[in-house]
Parts: sequence; C-alpha cells; structure tokens
Amino acid sequence: MTKEVDIKCSFCGRDKQDTQVLVAGINGHICDECIQQALGIVKEEISDKTTSYENASISLKPQEIYEHLNEYVIGQEEAKKTISVAVYNHYKRITQKDDGDDIEIEKSNILFVGETGTGKTLIAKTIAKILNVPFCIADATVITEAGYVGEDVESILSRLLQTADYNEAAAEKGIVFIDEIDKIARKSDNPSITRDVSGEGVQQGLLKLMEGAVVNVPPQGGRKHPEQKLIPIDTKNILFICGGAFDGLDKIIGKRLQTQAIGYKTSKTDSIEKDNILQYVNPTDIKSFGLIPELIGRLPVLSYLKPLDKEALRRILTEPKNSLVKQYSKLFDLDNIKLTFEKGVLDFIVEKAIIFKLGARGLRSICEAIMLDAMFELPSDDKAKSFKVTMDYAKGKLKKSTITKLKVA
Repeated sequence: MTKEVDIKCSFCGRDKQDTQVLVAGINGHICDECIQQALGIVKEEISDKTTSYENASISLKPQEIYEHLNEYVIGQEEAKKTISVAVYNHYKRITQKDDGDDIEIEKSNILFVGETGTGKTLIAKTIAKILNVPFCIADATVITEAGYVGEDVESILSRLLQTADYNEAAAEKGIVFIDEIDKIARKSDNPSITRDVSGEGVQQGLLKLMEGAVVNVPPQGGRKHPEQKLIPIDTKNILFICGGAFDGLDKIIGKRLQTQAIGYKTSKTDSIEKDNILQYVNPTDIKSFGLIPELIGRLPVLSYLKPLDKEALRRILTEPKNSLVKQYSKLFDLDNIKLTFEKGVLDFIVEKAIIFKLGARGLRSICEAIMLDAMFELPSDDKAKSFKVTMDYAKGKLKKSTITKLKVA
C-alpha cells in the first residue's frame, strides 16, 4: 500500500502536502494547478477551431467572390456569376437583423447541371474555401431509404459535422455539395407503384434537410441506432449545392425546344446552340428527367456548366493557382528537379482529353500516365537536376498506358 507521503502529482511531481487538491486516477494523480493548466489548453484548442470558422469571409460582395473564383476556375462564367450571387444572398440572409418587417428571405439552394469534368465540384469546393466555412461532399448514389442497405440521408450532415470538428454552430452555417443528384431520379415520370428505395424515396428524405429542420444526426455517420447518442443539427442556414451530369437531359430539352416552333416559323430552333443545349434547361426539364417537384422547389437557383472546349482545357492546364502544370512542377521542385515541357506537349494532352471525353478530370489521368515513370525513377537519381517532357516521351508513355484502352462513346 502506497504511503500518503509518497503520493505525488503524475504531471508536475509535487508531493500531496504541497498541493491543495490531488485527484486520484486509476494509475496516477493530478494536482489542482495541473488541472487549471490543462483546462486552459483545452479551452484554447477549442477556441482556435471555433474562431477559424467564425472568421468566415461572408462580407465579400458577389463581384469579389466571382474574382476569387476566377483564380481557380477557368470558364463557366454563367455558373460562377450565379453561385456568387446565391452564396452572397444566402449569408446575407443568415446575418440579417430582425427589423420587425416580417419579411423572411428563403434559402438559395443551387442545382448545377453539366457534363462530367466541367467543374461542378471544383466551384463548390472553391466557394467554401473562399468563405472559410465547413464544407463536405456527399454522394447521392449511396443513400437509400431507412431500413435498406446503404446510408441514411442524415449521414450527409455527419460528414459536415466531422469537417467542422464537431462544432455544431459552425456546421449549421456550412455548405453541403450533393454530387450525382441525377442518379436518384425516379424511374418514370409517374409516381412509383413499387418501392424506389434509392430514387424517389431518397428525394423525399432530402426535402426536410434542404427546407430547414432540426435533424438528429449520428456523429460517426452510417445508420441510426436506438442506443446511439444523436446530435441535433438545424439545417435552416446550411447551403445545399447539388450537381449532376443528367445524362439524356439534352434530348428532353431538345424535344421541348422543337415543339415551341409553330407552323413554318423555325427562327427559334435555328438560333439554338446545339453544342451547348444545356444552357436552355428549366425546372420543367428537370421534372421530366425524374426529380420530384417538391425537391426542385427547394433548389430555386438553377444553372448550367458548358462542355469544356480545347481552349478552356489548355488554360486549365496552366492558368489556375492550382493548375496541373504548377502542381507537377512543385512536386519535382521538392526533389530539387526543374520540370519543363516541350512546346506542343500540353496541346497533345488536351487533344487526348477531348478524345476520351473526360473533361478536366481527363487531363489529370493523361498527365499521370505520362509522368508516372519519371516520378518513380527521378527522386532516387541524385544526379537528376532537371527533366524535360518531350513530345516523343509523352507519346511513348501514353501509348503504353492502359488509359488508351478507354472506349470512346
């Protein structure tokens, strides 16, 4: 048995007689002064995490948000302008003071329509970075109705809560990007007779989240259990941005536009840009695709993203702050190797990306295929001080890569 005189604080080593209070644990003790210091450290840590989101740049005007987006996102002027206004109005709505006029501003949830690789996710991520608010990406394809294999709708908010370091106040002012929203479209334009557990059922579950309600969220995600402690999150000030490729929507829009021409007057259809028919999208088309009217009503801001042409893809390679060329140059710089590209190589990469029809994501895949061997070998070569990617080198590496086996639609 330990003598009382031998009992010491396990942190500072002071004897029990030199302390006011000595709290006993299973295998140690802690004195009152160490408790005070530990409490201060904990408060400081929590404060740092809280204030990092409380300093959100919600004072930025739409044009300032748009200018920041230009540093990271090439092209897509209409989408950038739309989201700049919607985000500004959303956070202005949160910070408005009650002046007694009973005018309640509704949320500006956003729906982006655009082909894969056109920048839907990038725009949403960049907006969150600019505003310094918690941000998470959720995939709509893994969500099912409660009781079925998959994830609950509430798991979306679990990710946001985790991103906010479980700071509930910060999470309640965050941004959620729901990707692949088109994949939960119902299978026909008529209400379902049978169960549609990953389609219309999920859409119904999303309604309360987007509208604004207090939702009980499982802190670790996954399914809710009766024994599990749930965290209530108020979603009325969470901005929801949804995005999807909506494959086949162009046919719905085209059909609608052609029926607008009356008699022999074809001026309306003659002026349509068939290469970018998504710009004519309206809520009726989204309903025909399979989203329920109630969900469309909770996504009042509808915008489109243009397919990326050769010029835009070329600019994406070099111009943004985090462009691919700058990223690869940085990676080689960290090994004290100077990376350069022969004239024409970047145009060659762009041409292949257009052939594979993968948008901006295709650029990264092609670059990885070309750069893989160099990134594997050069860090171990002490004599390597520079590396130039020639046209012959790029063609040779890409020819050997499995990416060339992609079937082009």
